[in-house]
Amino acid sequence: MTLSENTHNATEPMSPAPRAWRPLIARLHFYAGVLVAPFILVAAVTGGLYALSPTIERFVHADELHVEPSGTPLPIHDQVAAAAAAFPGLTVTGLRPAANGTDSTRVYISDPALDDEHRRAVFVDPYTGRVLGDEVTWFGYLPLSTWLDGLHRHLNLGEPGRIYSEIAASWLWVVALGGLYLWVARAARQRVRTGRVRLLTVDRRAAGRSRTLNWHGATGVWLLAALLFLSATGITWSTYAGAHVTELRSALNWERPQLDSALPTAGTEIPDSAIDHDAVVRAAQWAGVHFPVEITLPSAPGEGVAVTEIDKPYRLTTNAATVDPADLTVTSTVDYWRDYSLMAKLADWGIRAHMGFLFGLLNQLLLFGVAVGLVAVIVHGYRMWWQRRPTRGTDWAVGRPPSRGALRRLHPAGIALLAAGTLAVGWFLPLLGIPLAGFLVADIAIGMMRRRR
Repeated sequence: MTLSENTHNATEPMSPAPRAWRPLIARLHFYAGVLVAPFILVAAVTGGLYALSPTIERFVHADELHVEPSGTPLPIHDQVAAAAAAFPGLTVTGLRPAANGTDSTRVYISDPALDDEHRRAVFVDPYTGRVLGDEVTWFGYLPLSTWLDGLHRHLNLGEPGRIYSEIAASWLWVVALGGLYLWVARAARQRVRTGRVRLLTVDRRAAGRSRTLNWHGATGVWLLAALLFLSATGITWSTYAGAHVTELRSALNWERPQLDSALPTAGTEIPDSAIDHDAVVRAAQWAGVHFPVEITLPSAPGEGVAVTEIDKPYRLTTNAATVDPADLTVTSTVDYWRDYSLMAKLADWGIRAHMGFLFGLLNQLLLFGVAVGLVAVIVHGYRMWWQRRPTRGTDWAVGRPPSRGALRRLHPAGIALLAAGTLAVGWFLPLLGIPLAGFLVADIAIGMMRRRR
């Protein structure tokens, strides 16, 4: 929900507390809707596109990702050797063995022409050893997902661009909850007048701005839980608020457990080319790590081979194990149900659901639907703003904000509580606090100018 309706009519029955708070919430909702909604709109559009990227990629890169089953797959070692032969002189750093009979094997190669965050992925037919192609990947993401992820997080502008997404995530919950308050207050007044309440449905008999408001409010209520979820999980990736989240998770032991890849004792060192990848995978499976997996080869002496579960639809775990390639003993494990705290599990599931991985295509379609719904809510909000414009007196006019003087209606204790809460939230979410301070300064300045006239 993005823009507010008109302020409360004092002649309508309403309890003192809501009557005092409603103008303030309406004014905040209005300004946030007008000035912050563009950031949320961009985040919704880019996020909706990103949500579908895993499915789109399976069609765009079908020739590299999919193969026709033809007999018995080659040993993983031979598949890795085929990829290495296609790029002589470069180092194999890891791989994703084919998870089923129609998948290709993905072999990661360190390319000095790329930065530290990017690797070259070579796709190999597991049945023939034929190299199907190669792509530059970013933390396992293929080019399309990488580009859409960057567009969503920072408009592909790097770190400075992350300000936009942090503003969107920081304000989304404020706008949504403020809109809910106004919508429920309106329903309560309707109930007094007509005896009927509409929260989740649209009054199709309404016309003009009232009809727009109906669509704006009802759609916002339907989306509320999803918007709060996306706001909370989106903040974890942000620059400034995300740092506070990281500190909080560390202090409360809510962090994701890290696999220890160091071997406990110095053993027999074997070259990467001599590693029996199939045996390593079997050892990890005995430790509870199951396909699909990603294998990370040792990057320094004294390290083992790390085998980690990767996302697949409806998989809740991310178990991992370190295997000594010399004797195939498992030296370290991360057991999801044992080692993750409850909050770490919830955070992990939330992030993967936000990315569209947790429930596969259903997850992606739900995210896309929420994005479309949010765009509709914002468009209806701006339409209401336009419909509230003065029709006489000027050729360039826009909708008026709700009436001033909201703070004067509050009890001093309420003002003190509001100030303390605003300072706390503004510190934790700097890109909510700074724009909010800007709104306040601008609002005071506009009020002073009007009083001088």
